[in-house]
Amino acid sequence: MSADAEALHRLVLASLDDDQAVETVSIPLAGKSSIADYMVVASGRSTRQVASMAQKLAEKIKAEFGRSPRVEGLPAADWVLIDAGDVIVHLFRPEVRSFYNLERMWAFGDGAPAGTA
Repeated sequence: MSADAEALHRLVLASLDDDQAVETVSIPLAGKSSIADYMVVASGRSTRQVASMAQKLAEKIKAEFGRSPRVEGLPAADWVLIDAGDVIVHLFRPEVRSFYNLERMWAFGDGAPAGTA
């Protein structure tokens, strides 16, 4: 894991904390997936807060690292995905987050086994 990835991860967590994100969870992906080193999942209390957190985070990443992250889902702001390269961020409204339950999907046996479909 690079120092850049660690610095980006710290910036993401600090930004979400500053914006009062709810139930922020960081999932280390190094060694589990090649898509990123970390996945961060957090909730906002409303679509307005989710959109604001996403926009501020994208601006901070561009200012600090000189690259614009890819942002998807901003118009509806029920679920916003921010792909910052080494860190993937999912911002949800609480009911949308509980429906998709990404933390459980990425647990890789760390928690209870998933049911069969």
